Amino acid sequence: MREAAGFGGVTVSRVAVERLVEPGHQVAVEVTAYPGGGERTATPHGVVTVAGEIVYLPGILPADLTAGFREQYRSCLDVAGDLLKVAGTGLDALVRTTDYTATATRAEYPRCGRPRKELLGGEGGVYPGAAGILVDHPVAEGAMVWLDAVASRRPLRPVNPGWARYDTLTYQPGVAAGDTLFMSGFGALDPVTQQAVFDGDLLAQAEFTYASIVAVLREAGLAGDAVVRLVEYLTPAAIPKYHEISDLRDRCFPGGYALTSVVCSALLRPEFLIEVVPTAVFP
Repeated sequence: MREAAGFGGVTVSRVAVERLVEPGHQVAVEVTAYPGGGERTATPHGVVTVAGEIVYLPGILPADLTAGFREQYRSCLDVAGDLLKVAGTGLDALVRTTDYTATATRAEYPRCGRPRKELLGGEGGVYPGAAGILVDHPVAEGAMVWLDAVASRRPLRPVNPGWARYDTLTYQPGVAAGDTLFMSGFGALDPVTQQAVFDGDLLAQAEFTYASIVAVLREAGLAGDAVVRLVEYLTPAAIPKYHEISDLRDRCFPGGYALTSVVCSALLRPEFLIEVVPTAVFP
Protein backbone atom coordinates (compact mmCIF):
# COMPACT_ATOMS: atom_id res chain seq x y z
CA MET A 1 0.00 0.00 0.00
CA ARG A 2 2.78 2.46 0.95
CA GLU A 3 4.71 1.71 -2.21
CA ALA A 4 1.62 2.15 -4.36
CA ALA A 5 1.11 5.60 -2.83
CA GLY A 6 4.74 6.52 -3.49
CA PHE A 7 5.78 6.23 0.17
CA GLY A 8 8.16 3.28 -0.09
CA GLY A 9 11.08 3.14 2.32
CA VAL A 10 9.69 5.53 4.95
CA THR A 11 9.53 5.36 8.73
CA VAL A 12 6.26 3.72 9.75
CA SER A 13 4.52 3.28 13.07
CA ARG A 14 1.29 1.29 13.26
CA VAL A 15 -1.15 2.21 16.01
CA ALA A 16 -4.17 0.05 16.71
CA VAL A 17 -7.08 2.12 17.99
CA GLU A 18 -10.56 1.48 19.35
CA ARG A 19 -12.08 3.12 16.27
CA LEU A 20 -11.80 6.29 14.22
CA VAL A 21 -13.88 9.37 14.85
CA GLU A 22 -15.66 9.22 11.51
CA PRO A 23 -18.13 6.30 11.40
CA GLY A 24 -17.21 3.57 8.95
CA HIS A 25 -13.58 4.64 8.52
CA GLN A 26 -11.12 1.83 9.18
CA VAL A 27 -7.73 3.35 8.37
CA ALA A 28 -6.24 6.81 8.89
CA VAL A 29 -2.76 7.88 7.83
CA GLU A 30 -0.78 10.71 9.39
CA VAL A 31 2.12 11.95 7.26
CA THR A 32 5.17 14.04 8.18
CA ALA A 33 7.14 15.38 5.21
CA TYR A 34 10.56 16.98 4.83
CA PRO A 35 12.26 18.45 1.73
CA GLY A 36 14.36 15.72 0.13
CA GLY A 37 13.02 13.08 2.49
CA GLY A 38 15.86 13.29 5.01
CA GLU A 39 18.46 10.61 5.70
CA ARG A 40 16.89 7.15 5.78
CA THR A 41 18.45 3.95 7.09
CA ALA A 42 16.79 0.53 6.93
CA THR A 43 17.09 -1.66 10.04
CA PRO A 44 15.55 -5.02 11.03
CA HIS A 45 12.98 -3.00 13.03
CA GLY A 46 12.06 -0.61 10.22
CA VAL A 47 13.37 2.60 8.67
CA VAL A 48 15.02 5.30 10.80
CA THR A 49 14.75 8.81 9.33
CA VAL A 50 16.73 11.90 10.30
CA ALA A 51 15.17 15.12 9.00
CA GLY A 52 16.26 18.54 10.22
CA GLU A 53 18.17 16.80 13.06
CA ILE A 54 14.90 15.23 14.28
CA VAL A 55 15.13 11.44 14.47
CA TYR A 56 11.96 9.55 13.61
CA LEU A 57 11.84 5.95 14.80
CA PRO A 58 9.55 3.19 13.55
CA GLY A 59 6.98 1.76 15.94
CA ILE A 60 8.73 -0.27 18.63
CA LEU A 61 7.65 -3.65 19.96
CA PRO A 62 9.36 -5.56 22.80
CA ALA A 63 11.82 -8.22 21.69
CA ASP A 64 10.29 -10.83 24.06
CA LEU A 65 6.50 -10.91 23.93
CA THR A 66 6.36 -13.51 26.71
CA ALA A 67 7.99 -11.28 29.32
CA GLY A 68 6.23 -9.24 32.00
CA PHE A 69 5.23 -5.61 31.61
CA ARG A 70 8.37 -4.02 33.07
CA GLU A 71 10.63 -6.31 31.06
CA GLN A 72 8.68 -5.58 27.88
CA TYR A 73 8.93 -1.84 28.48
CA ARG A 74 12.68 -2.07 29.12
CA SER A 75 13.01 -4.11 25.94
CA CYS A 76 11.24 -1.37 23.97
CA LEU A 77 13.71 1.19 25.30
CA ASP A 78 16.61 -1.12 24.44
CA VAL A 79 15.30 -1.40 20.88
CA ALA A 80 14.95 2.39 20.74
CA GLY A 81 18.56 2.70 21.86
CA ASP A 82 19.72 0.39 19.08
CA LEU A 83 17.74 2.36 16.51
CA LEU A 84 19.12 5.67 17.76
CA LYS A 85 22.68 4.39 17.37
CA VAL A 86 21.95 4.18 13.64
CA ALA A 87 21.33 7.93 13.75
CA GLY A 88 24.55 8.55 15.68
CA THR A 89 22.91 9.28 19.00
CA GLY A 90 21.37 7.51 22.01
CA LEU A 91 18.47 7.34 24.43
CA ASP A 92 19.44 10.67 26.00
CA ALA A 93 18.33 12.29 22.71
CA LEU A 94 14.69 11.21 23.08
CA VAL A 95 12.29 14.14 23.15
CA ARG A 96 8.98 12.27 23.36
CA THR A 97 7.66 8.76 23.87
CA THR A 98 4.07 7.68 23.34
CA ASP A 99 3.35 4.46 25.20
CA TYR A 100 0.47 2.17 24.27
CA THR A 101 -0.84 -0.48 26.64
CA ALA A 102 -4.28 -1.95 27.39
CA THR A 103 -7.04 -1.40 29.93
CA ALA A 104 -6.20 -4.78 31.45
CA THR A 105 -2.61 -3.68 32.10
CA ARG A 106 -3.41 -0.14 33.31
CA ALA A 107 -2.40 -1.10 36.85
CA GLU A 108 0.93 -2.37 35.50
CA TYR A 109 1.81 0.88 33.76
CA PRO A 110 3.63 2.51 36.73
CA ARG A 111 6.20 -0.29 36.36
CA CYS A 112 7.64 1.62 33.41
CA GLY A 113 9.04 4.17 35.87
CA ARG A 114 12.09 2.13 36.84
CA PRO A 115 13.41 1.42 33.33
CA ARG A 116 12.72 5.02 32.32
CA LYS A 117 14.65 6.30 35.33
CA GLU A 118 17.54 3.93 34.70
CA LEU A 119 17.81 4.37 30.93
CA LEU A 120 16.51 7.84 30.02
CA GLY A 121 17.72 11.36 30.65
CA GLY A 122 21.41 10.51 31.02
CA GLU A 123 23.63 11.95 33.73
CA GLY A 124 22.16 15.38 34.44
CA GLY A 125 20.25 15.17 31.16
CA VAL A 126 16.66 15.79 30.14
CA TYR A 127 13.84 13.31 30.40
CA PRO A 128 11.65 13.25 27.28
CA GLY A 129 8.01 14.19 27.12
CA ALA A 130 5.56 11.30 27.38
CA ALA A 131 2.01 10.20 26.76
CA GLY A 132 0.31 6.97 27.86
CA ILE A 133 -2.64 5.64 25.87
CA LEU A 134 -4.81 2.55 26.49
CA VAL A 135 -5.71 0.47 23.44
CA ASP A 136 -7.31 -2.96 23.79
CA HIS A 137 -6.18 -4.09 20.34
CA PRO A 138 -2.43 -4.80 20.48
CA VAL A 139 -0.44 -4.50 17.26
CA ALA A 140 1.13 -7.89 18.02
CA GLU A 141 -0.18 -10.84 20.02
CA GLY A 142 1.39 -10.87 23.47
CA ALA A 143 2.49 -7.23 23.40
CA MET A 144 1.65 -5.63 26.74
CA VAL A 145 3.19 -2.34 25.62
CA TRP A 146 4.52 -0.76 22.42
CA LEU A 147 6.06 2.62 21.76
CA ASP A 148 6.28 5.50 19.36
CA ALA A 149 9.40 7.60 19.92
CA VAL A 150 11.09 10.64 18.44
CA ALA A 151 14.50 12.13 19.23
CA SER A 152 16.64 15.10 18.27
CA ARG A 153 20.34 15.49 17.63
CA ARG A 154 20.11 19.10 18.83
CA PRO A 155 20.78 20.09 22.47
CA LEU A 156 17.71 19.53 24.65
CA ARG A 157 16.14 21.98 27.08
CA PRO A 158 13.35 21.07 29.52
CA VAL A 159 10.33 23.37 29.60
CA ASN A 160 8.29 23.41 32.81
CA PRO A 161 6.10 26.28 34.06
CA GLY A 162 7.12 25.43 37.61
CA TRP A 163 4.97 22.37 38.24
CA ALA A 164 6.69 20.55 41.10
CA ARG A 165 5.03 17.20 40.32
CA TYR A 166 7.52 16.68 37.50
CA ASP A 167 10.43 16.75 39.96
CA THR A 168 9.77 13.08 40.73
CA LEU A 169 8.61 11.94 37.29
CA THR A 170 10.55 10.51 34.36
CA TYR A 171 9.15 12.92 31.80
CA GLN A 172 8.86 16.67 31.23
CA PRO A 173 5.90 18.85 30.21
CA GLY A 174 7.93 19.96 27.21
CA VAL A 175 11.36 19.54 25.62
CA ALA A 176 12.80 22.19 23.31
CA ALA A 177 15.26 20.99 20.67
CA GLY A 178 16.38 23.22 17.84
CA ASP A 179 13.36 25.09 16.52
CA THR A 180 10.81 22.56 17.84
CA LEU A 181 9.00 22.22 21.15
CA PHE A 182 7.92 18.63 21.77
CA MET A 183 5.28 18.35 24.47
CA SER A 184 3.87 15.57 26.63
CA GLY A 185 0.30 14.38 26.57
CA PHE A 186 -2.01 16.68 28.55
CA GLY A 187 -5.33 15.93 30.17
CA ALA A 188 -7.55 17.59 32.77
CA LEU A 189 -5.13 17.02 35.65
CA ASP A 190 -4.49 19.73 38.22
CA PRO A 191 -0.65 19.97 38.33
CA VAL A 192 -0.69 21.06 41.97
CA THR A 193 -3.14 18.61 43.54
CA GLN A 194 -2.54 15.89 40.90
CA GLN A 195 -6.27 15.28 40.87
CA ALA A 196 -8.34 14.83 37.73
CA VAL A 197 -10.91 17.60 37.28
CA PHE A 198 -14.23 18.06 35.45
CA ASP A 199 -15.17 14.39 35.45
CA GLY A 200 -17.64 13.69 32.63
CA ASP A 201 -17.51 17.21 31.11
CA LEU A 202 -15.64 17.12 27.79
CA LEU A 203 -15.77 20.86 27.08
CA ALA A 204 -14.45 21.75 30.53
CA GLN A 205 -11.73 19.10 30.28
CA ALA A 206 -10.66 20.39 26.87
CA GLU A 207 -10.56 23.98 28.12
CA PHE A 208 -8.42 22.99 31.10
CA THR A 209 -6.15 20.85 28.91
CA TYR A 210 -5.62 23.57 26.31
CA ALA A 211 -4.87 26.09 29.09
CA SER A 212 -2.16 23.77 30.44
CA ILE A 213 -0.63 23.54 26.97
CA VAL A 214 -0.66 27.33 26.63
CA ALA A 215 1.11 27.61 30.01
CA VAL A 216 3.95 25.44 28.72
CA LEU A 217 4.09 27.43 25.49
CA ARG A 218 4.40 30.66 27.45
CA GLU A 219 7.22 29.21 29.54
CA ALA A 220 9.02 28.48 26.26
CA GLY A 221 8.40 32.05 25.05
CA LEU A 222 5.67 31.04 22.60
CA ALA A 223 1.96 31.71 22.11
CA GLY A 224 -0.84 29.44 20.98
CA ASP A 225 -0.24 30.24 17.32
CA ALA A 226 3.11 28.39 17.52
CA VAL A 227 1.33 25.02 17.68
CA VAL A 228 1.65 23.18 14.37
CA ARG A 229 0.38 19.71 15.28
CA LEU A 230 -2.13 18.25 17.71
CA VAL A 231 -2.88 14.59 18.30
CA GLU A 232 -6.07 14.18 20.31
CA TYR A 233 -6.87 10.83 21.89
CA LEU A 234 -10.54 10.46 22.80
CA THR A 235 -12.37 7.87 24.81
CA PRO A 236 -15.56 6.43 23.27
CA ALA A 237 -17.61 8.49 25.74
CA ALA A 238 -16.16 11.70 24.27
CA ILE A 239 -17.26 11.10 20.69
CA PRO A 240 -20.85 12.46 20.85
CA LYS A 241 -19.69 15.93 21.95
CA TYR A 242 -16.25 16.04 20.36
CA HIS A 243 -17.37 18.45 17.62
CA GLU A 244 -18.30 20.98 20.31
CA ILE A 245 -14.66 21.72 21.21
CA SER A 246 -13.62 22.77 17.69
CA ASP A 247 -14.17 26.51 18.21
CA LEU A 248 -12.40 26.41 21.57
CA ARG A 249 -9.41 24.67 19.99
CA ASP A 250 -9.21 27.27 17.22
CA ARG A 251 -9.29 30.13 19.74
CA CYS A 252 -6.49 28.61 21.80
CA PHE A 253 -4.30 27.71 18.80
CA PRO A 254 -5.12 30.33 16.14
CA GLY A 255 -2.10 29.83 13.89
CA GLY A 256 -3.42 26.81 12.01
CA TYR A 257 -2.42 23.27 12.95
CA ALA A 258 -2.53 19.72 11.69
CA LEU A 259 -5.04 17.71 13.74
CA THR A 260 -5.16 13.95 14.18
CA SER A 261 -8.10 12.61 16.21
CA VAL A 262 -8.29 8.95 17.22
CA VAL A 263 -10.43 7.00 19.62
CA CYS A 264 -8.59 4.94 22.23
CA SER A 265 -10.11 2.38 24.56
CA ALA A 266 -9.41 4.53 27.64
CA LEU A 267 -6.83 6.85 29.16
CA LEU A 268 -4.54 6.25 32.13
CA ARG A 269 -6.71 8.40 34.38
CA PRO A 270 -10.19 6.82 34.17
CA GLU A 271 -11.78 10.28 34.50
CA PHE A 272 -10.10 11.58 31.35
CA LEU A 273 -12.19 11.95 28.21
CA ILE A 274 -9.38 13.48 26.14
CA GLU A 275 -5.58 13.65 26.08
CA VAL A 276 -3.79 16.06 23.77
CA VAL A 277 -0.21 15.73 22.48
CA PRO A 278 1.01 19.01 20.90
CA THR A 279 4.04 20.04 18.89
CA ALA A 280 5.05 23.69 18.42
CA VAL A 281 7.70 25.51 16.40
CA PHE A 282 9.83 28.52 17.36
CA PRO A 283 9.83 31.45 14.90
